[in-house]
Amino acid sequence: MATFADDPVGTYARYIAACNKRRFGDLDEFIATDVEGVRSGVEGYRDGLQDITVAFPDFNWRIEDLIVEGRSMAARLTDTGTHQGEFDGIPATGRHVQIRELAVYRIDDDGKIVRCWGDLEVALRSELLTGGK
Repeated sequence: MATFADDPVGTYARYIAACNKRRFGDLDEFIATDVEGVRSGVEGYRDGLQDITVAFPDFNWRIEDLIVEGRSMAARLTDTGTHQGEFDGIPATGRHVQIRELAVYRIDDDGKIVRCWGDLEVALRSELLTGGK
């Protein structure tokens, strides 16, 4: 199977599809065991995604742009979902949200994500607290 090093665009599409299908157990194909980010380690990474999909059961990531430069990738995504559970201390509001997300990744020698920087949780929190204002 291709990796981010071999086919970054196709691999990223498969990664997003796995997230949208809630196949977080399959993330070992894409994520390094010692990944660093908002939550470090592959288990922490999975937990972060699961927390979002518990709070927003219909959450969906859609790729708008993907820029690849060597071992770095930047993705601009449009995310949608309905806030039906507690998220980051904010009780369920029932609101449907649409946010723009920016995620930047570093790929290791094995073609897996070893570092992830992103604004997903901050953007969701801001949307819930301010309504996008």
